[in-house]
Amino acid sequence: MGGAVLALSGGVGGAKLALGLQAELAAGDLHVLANTGDDFEHLGLRICPDIDTLLYTLGGLADPQQGWGIAGDSFHALAALGRLGGETWFRLGDGDLATHLWRTRELAAGRDLLSVTADLATRLAVAAAVHPMSADPVRTMVRTAAGELPFQRYFVREQCAPVVSGFRFDGIAAARANPDVMALLRGRALRCIVICPSNPYVSIDPILQLPGLWQALREHPAPVVLVSPIVAGAALKGPAAKMMAELGVPVTAVGVAGHYAAEYPGLVDHFVIDTADGTLGPAIDRLGMRVTVTATVMRSLDDKRRLARAVLELAGG
Repeated sequence: MGGAVLALSGGVGGAKLALGLQAELAAGDLHVLANTGDDFEHLGLRICPDIDTLLYTLGGLADPQQGWGIAGDSFHALAALGRLGGETWFRLGDGDLATHLWRTRELAAGRDLLSVTADLATRLAVAAAVHPMSADPVRTMVRTAAGELPFQRYFVREQCAPVVSGFRFDGIAAARANPDVMALLRGRALRCIVICPSNPYVSIDPILQLPGLWQALREHPAPVVLVSPIVAGAALKGPAAKMMAELGVPVTAVGVAGHYAAEYPGLVDHFVIDTADGTLGPAIDRLGMRVTVTATVMRSLDDKRRLARAVLELAGG
């Protein structure tokens, strides 16, 4: 069955499933709505970590071991900056640096993040449409025992060490959801909406909490399929499990499902969990989501494509 698919994604975990979807769909059928709450200004440059992870992954450039950055990148500029006493805690490879320089120049010339990202996707030979969640600035702030920290300070500089007590999305009340995606949701071209296995608190919540967005997703007739980012009590990438434990949320797929059920009632139709968590199905069913159990760990492109097919089959059903 043909038709467009909209996927909501953060960084590495979401990009893996997005790559599988891109491989399974016809050119132009995949739209990825990317988190921009992680964006920040660094060394005078606009850095968009989740957007760039998606662009590099979908363009076949990503480092396969790290999942982020460009494969085979060098770090000569960063080393030279360190010798000058500059900040080197956020690792920018030389090829990656070119992306940030180009983006910053285009934004300074008066273009918005939506058109600049579309241009980057074309230049990097990405078949999917990558949509920033908003052209307006939204910044994820992490509340911790050490005070409130911008997300990249918490995640990279502090290595997620501070204990988390909550999150705030600075600027979100005034931000406008991506108009191209909102237009897509007003139409009937979508066959499926996918929430990729990304951190629910700092990757997906900033997208869904844009004014009017999650309600528009819920009201669209296409089924919403969510893939759990927690497998067997752990996050395969990133700090989601640590955050859940510190927030007092069960570090299980049920804990993830409970978050979505409480914050976005009626949004998720299908909840996909790993075979390792098959016994949790009934508890998730009771939250009003239909459970599918399949292998969700994505180590190879074949894994990514197989999971993508399983997700797309739910739309057909």
